[in-house]
Amino acid sequence: MRIAVISDTHLDAPTDWFRRFFDEHLLPADALIHCGDTTGVAMHDYMARNHPNFHGVAGNCCDWRVGQELPAMLRLNLGGKTIGVTHGWGDRPSLPARLPEAFGPGFDLILFGHTHRQTNIRFGDTLVVNPGSLSGDRPCMAFIDLDEDITVDLRCFKSIA
Repeated sequence: MRIAVISDTHLDAPTDWFRRFFDEHLLPADALIHCGDTTGVAMHDYMARNHPNFHGVAGNCCDWRVGQELPAMLRLNLGGKTIGVTHGWGDRPSLPARLPEAFGPGFDLILFGHTHRQTNIRFGDTLVVNPGSLSGDRPCMAFIDLDEDITVDLRCFKSIA
């Protein structure tokens, strides 16, 4: 199973660039996970309507309506793996190390955003991944393949123009 993971899009509504990016990179994935800060209702609704297996969490910069609709933390079972999803909070440098304790035992993978920095680090039996930010001059994301193992492919793109 292939998961496309994005975070920190910081868009009120999908742009032409995002629609093209969605069709090329996100729609073909078996699941799409957004780790918070979609920002606008129209942006969240676009992904939810157009990807058949979309999951998302609220971020600290989300419109209040998105924040009310989405959880701060989410537990998923995909591809035989237990996955935690959150945006994140507080001190950014220490966030990856705090996540396994916040979610508790039994998670194979925890996905988060907030820091805008790609991360792929293991704490005990739990892999902790941040896809980076899809906003800005160098948009980043992750593809994660869930088989017997978990394979993480962190990618960045030259420009969103």
